[in-house]
Amino acid sequence: MSLAQRLREIIAAEGPISVARYMELCLHDPVFGYYATRPRLGAQGDFITAPHVSQMVGELLGLWACEIFSALGRPKLVRLVEFGPGDGVMMTDVLRAATSAAPEFIEACEIVLVETSPPLMEKQARSMRECGHEAKWIEGIEEIPSDAPVIALANEFLDCLPVRQALRTEAGWRERLVGLDGVGRLAFTLSANEAPCDAHWPAAASSGAVAEWSPELRAFGASVGGLLARASGAALFLDYGSAEDEGLADTLQALRGHCREDPLARPGEADLTAHVRFAPFLSAASAAGAETPPTLAQAEFLRAIGIEERAAILGRSRPDRAEQIGRQLRRLVAADQMGLLFRAACIHSKGLAPAPFEAAA
Repeated sequence: MSLAQRLREIIAAEGPISVARYMELCLHDPVFGYYATRPRLGAQGDFITAPHVSQMVGELLGLWACEIFSALGRPKLVRLVEFGPGDGVMMTDVLRAATSAAPEFIEACEIVLVETSPPLMEKQARSMRECGHEAKWIEGIEEIPSDAPVIALANEFLDCLPVRQALRTEAGWRERLVGLDGVGRLAFTLSANEAPCDAHWPAAASSGAVAEWSPELRAFGASVGGLLARASGAALFLDYGSAEDEGLADTLQALRGHCREDPLARPGEADLTAHVRFAPFLSAASAAGAETPPTLAQAEFLRAIGIEERAAILGRSRPDRAEQIGRQLRRLVAADQMGLLFRAACIHSKGLAPAPFEAAA
């Protein structure tokens, strides 16, 4: 049996399912899910992330974490958390830079990796062994104690949280569902009843507009905000989305072999993501007691924490790689590459002012 067959059986028995449930099954079904069984990251895989583009990303985040550690008063214990650590590349770069810049920080760190994928946990464990650090694996944020400050990092984690979709029709909003067509293939359909409206949607929308919302994203935002309010600390999220995103767009996409394809074409065999709506995410964190300064474009954030200076240093030390480093820098910060498509969001406890977000607040 394949996941497509399993989905057809579920839909035949229960009726059409939400886009969110479809995403959850495609990504995390224990037998057929993409992340549960066959995640393929990197240049030879299905997609590439910023830490794979250049080591500079992880290194600069390591220095950012060191600054948060100092702002917290250099506690004897701090939890360094990564949500969705992928193959462990970013954390390896974070730890290398932090070890050089602030050994006291590393000595105080308990490294916590939040992961549910067995294949990725194996890769992360190998990365941790190779860089000489120990880590603790957990499956969810609720397992993180609040008895010590937390410094959390995440790159392309929020975009994998399931979204629901609705279509504006002449009869009002109808939820978009995944059902079966006349010959038994997976196909999008609409609910018979009015879809629950999201407070962040604009009051008026034309017929044919697609709206997205994510209860999981909001719940996670509330959990992050609550944890930081209790434990103190800061969390940084790099992901793609818009600061002014009203949720009126169909952003669900499947990536396989670095190419987009129909999200219903090969369930469980491609990565599924959707653009992050930062406003409701940060609103939930704020309501839980944390501070949430405005987001920054990835280009603005990386430039502010020194990526251009770091690229220049690397280029001088390795003139044979200077051209390659220049290309990597451009991919990360150029407006027509990742620079504006991705944003940096920070959630922190009251009393902290993490750079460079304090200037945007």
